[in-house]
Formats: sequence, structure tokens, C-alpha cells
Amino acid sequence: MSVNALYTDLSGYYDLMCVDIDYHAQSNAIRRLHQIFGNKGKRHLDLACGTGPHVRHFIDEGYISSGLDINQPMLDIAATRCPEAHFSLQDMSSFEVCEPLDLITCFLYSIHYNDGQEKLSACFASAHRALKTGGVFYFNAVDKDKIDNGLFVKHTAKQANNTFTFRSGWHYGGHGERQSLRLSIEKTNAETTQVWNDEHPMVAVSFSELIALLVPTFEVHVFEHDYETITPWDALSGNAIFVCVKR
Repeated sequence: MSVNALYTDLSGYYDLMCVDIDYHAQSNAIRRLHQIFGNKGKRHLDLACGTGPHVRHFIDEGYISSGLDINQPMLDIAATRCPEAHFSLQDMSSFEVCEPLDLITCFLYSIHYNDGQEKLSACFASAHRALKTGGVFYFNAVDKDKIDNGLFVKHTAKQANNTFTFRSGWHYGGHGERQSLRLSIEKTNAETTQVWNDEHPMVAVSFSELIALLVPTFEVHVFEHDYETITPWDALSGNAIFVCVKR
């Protein structure tokens, strides 16, 4: 099953799959960082917005928010959740906007959906073009050199008479610019068990490579992957928050 097919078929279950995510804490943390580093503007775009939960929080805090994704069923749900927002079907590596932005966000490691460093560089260029001077581009990332292929996260949730078990984990072969997100979804009820397994191709990049791609056009600040406190990255952990201010 293709990547898009899996997400299209299960778009109605996406929020269930992400039920453990604290969207409010994540949105508030980036809003605080935007207050510190940003240009005080309120025009916002969320890349790979999915069903729009982050967009909802930014709207509730007074932002003029929009979102883009490559999956129309996700955007249909997002439009219902956030009728005030504009959503567009676009690839984050080559997106365009109608008006300059003050803040661009990309949550949930979705920056890695740029399949290869060429597309990643194109995404950074698109974000730079879309931002006003002093605007902020936020994303979180994982360092390819610190991925443990044996680790995965798992949670279970119930919906109606069904039990869902979700598993996901990073995998990197140790060389090159491709890593993958391995995903397993199991749906069980009294009659049947259905299982979807997929492997999403993603860009593999070290933090030193990321910074090198960004510094020609952005002032780059890197923080620990902690949405409760604002702590500079210790240069040791393999997950981090990047706050990039347009030069």
C-alpha cells in the first residue's frame, strides 16, 4: 500500500492515532518562541497541517492561520475543524503563498517528509520566500546519526467497538540521505483484526547538515525538544526544535 493510500484510507482515524499528542502545549511553546524571536506579526502557515489541530490553537490565540498538506481528505477534516482558515493542497517543498507570512510552522517531525536533501533545501527556500523579513520558520527534527533502529512508540485507543494499536519508529541504514518512518496500525473488534504496515521514505540529515543548509538565509536557534521549557540544545540529544529567523 502506498504512503498516500494509507493516509487517505485512514484519514478518519488520524486524530485517534495522534490522541497522545499535546497540541496545545506544542502550539503554546512555539507561540512563546515566536514572541521572543519574531516580528510581532500574526500571519501564520502550518506545513503538513494534517487535520488542523495546531492551526486551531493558533487561531484561538489570535493568529490569521492557514495550512497546507498533500492529502485532501486530511484537509477536508481540517476545514471542518477550522472554518476560519484557508487550506491548500500543496507540497511543502514547493509551496507558494498569496501574502507574506510572519510565522511558518512544521510540527511532528513532518519536515522529514521532504524526500531527500534536494527537496529539503527547496522547502527551506520556499519558506524563506514566503516569510517577511524577521519572520520565523519553526520545525522539529531528528538527527540521523542518533537514531536507534530498535526503538518505537506504541499506544492503544478505542473508537466505538474497535481497538486501535499504533506503533511507529525511525529507521536509518547508516549511510545516505534516506531514512524511514515505519508505521503499524492494528484495528481489532469482536469479529476481525486488520493490520496496515507501511514505511514512509523520509530525508535523513544530521543537525550539522541542517544548520549548514539554513545559515545562509536564516539566523538559526536550536532548542531541546521540550515544549514545557525553553532550553538551548545541548549538542548531544538527537531530537531538537529549530527556530529560524529570516535574515
